[in-house]
Amino acid sequence: MIQQTAPDLSRFHQALGRVSPMRVSGRIIQVVGLTIDAVGLDCKIGEICSIQSNDSPPILAEVVGFREERVLLMPLGDMQGIQPGSQVIPESKSFRSPVGSALLGRVLDGLGNPIDGKGPLTGIKMASTARAAPDPMHRKPISTPLETGVRVIDGMLTCGKGQRMGIFAGSGVGKSTLLGTLARSSRSDVSVIGLI
Repeated sequence: MIQQTAPDLSRFHQALGRVSPMRVSGRIIQVVGLTIDAVGLDCKIGEICSIQSNDSPPILAEVVGFREERVLLMPLGDMQGIQPGSQVIPESKSFRSPVGSALLGRVLDGLGNPIDGKGPLTGIKMASTARAAPDPMHRKPISTPLETGVRVIDGMLTCGKGQRMGIFAGSGVGKSTLLGTLARSSRSDVSVIGLI
């Protein structure tokens, strides 16, 4: 007679203990500027919520604070269609961004969605943006010059390989033009350019 043993289901029992059988939602009670006040939510800082609107797709928002019994949300897109009483559903996750070599040559919006008309992203992984900063004492020192292709920068404000740079100036003085020149002319394998 063959004796059968029961399969080990302990990991499934543990997973069931972490799942909430009810989906909790809240509602919007106030919007001032870019701050959205909602009640009835049990969230943590950095959690993503979905705001349901009657006449537009759901709007994503991030939990940025609390005031008494209110949860303060910051929208990650246009707030068109939000009204008092709009339903807010916690997504139980933090903001995630696409990563991987499939992003090379692509143009993304602030939420990681492609806007270059080349179709959806494939072969990527999603990583949480709520991560610890790298230890500055374990980074490689910047010792090799980077040719930017802009002679005045190369001659007077030499940049190094692996260095992070920022361009800050008023409107209409040529920041985007300079970024375009750096992207075309610099001797680098990969350039990550963010218009913020």
